[in-house]
Amino acid sequence: MKKSLKITVQFLVLLLLLSCGNSSTEAENTENSKPKADVTVSQKQFDGAGLALDYIKETTFPDWVEASGMIDVPPENRAVITAFMGGYIKDNPLLIGDAVKKGQVLITLENPEFVALQQQFQELAEQLDYLKSEYERQQALVAENITSKKNFLKAESDYKRSVATYNGLQKKLQMLNISTSQALAGNFTSLARIYAPITGTIAETFVSKGSYVSPADPIMEIIDIDHIHLELSVFEKDMMKVRKGQPINFKIPESSDISYTGEVHLIGNSLNAEGRTVKVHGHIENENDTPNFAVGMFIEAKIETGETTAMALPETAVVNLGDSYYVLQLNRKENGEYLFDQVEVKPGKTANGLMEIRNADELPKDKQYLTEGAFELIQE
Repeated sequence: MKKSLKITVQFLVLLLLLSCGNSSTEAENTENSKPKADVTVSQKQFDGAGLALDYIKETTFPDWVEASGMIDVPPENRAVITAFMGGYIKDNPLLIGDAVKKGQVLITLENPEFVALQQQFQELAEQLDYLKSEYERQQALVAENITSKKNFLKAESDYKRSVATYNGLQKKLQMLNISTSQALAGNFTSLARIYAPITGTIAETFVSKGSYVSPADPIMEIIDIDHIHLELSVFEKDMMKVRKGQPINFKIPESSDISYTGEVHLIGNSLNAEGRTVKVHGHIENENDTPNFAVGMFIEAKIETGETTAMALPETAVVNLGDSYYVLQLNRKENGEYLFDQVEVKPGKTANGLMEIRNADELPKDKQYLTEGAFELIQE
């Protein structure tokens, strides 16, 4: 009887232990049935930090063609100053950056040959009166058969040849900006002045006072930056997408991250054989409001060629960690707390503060995402 009672008690204890074990397991299973969140934020933290939620949405993104180039000016706004005849630099008062006006004296040259030119011009001018009268006299005589045709032809040749030489010397003196009237009066000068052909700024000087320059040597360069433009190079594979009037977004990477706008004005029709690129000429919008761009500045540009639609989130929702990008997806809200899952995404284009999510098809459309404050909450 005692043995039977002992077995009964042991059996009851075993049932009790099994029952407790099952209850504990069921409680654990119930607790684990709720998915764990990567980030938890209280309602107080959410409101105090100015956090915000939003859904992933379909957005229009512009299609871009990348290009590079420089700030430039039209050919008529650039002048390289040279001398028509060689000479020594007598006076060179201007420095790089000096502003000049059209017609202003830039350089004074000195050369004894200038005096010889004026002397020849004056002597020939005096001879012309005699040669002309002789030519007219021979013309009258030959008409009356008083003189030979040969004498007339010689007089005619001497006169016309002298006229041509006179005109040539006169033109040379004018190109040297030496007064022909002063030369005829015998007031010779060894100096020739070079005047500015355009209004602008001295961009470069190549000579110094006392140096000799030949007609082939550049003396200085003047650039008028009243109308600057973009001179871009577009790769062959992209040139068919570019059209006149398309918007251009560009920046000066060496100076700042500020972006400026323009539009395509002209498109070249020949390829650069080395880089397989075509030239694109762009005009800058609000040119008068732009900073003091310098000619030759390197620029990086994007030409808008169209648009596409894609699913996107604000750029502030996407956080870069090394080679990966993450967002915080709202798992659920319970007991006054926001529970977020850290989800990896693949970023694409960016525009107007939005970023394309290339793997949006893998994300639920009915979930909300943290769009403000994600950077402080996402962790490695």
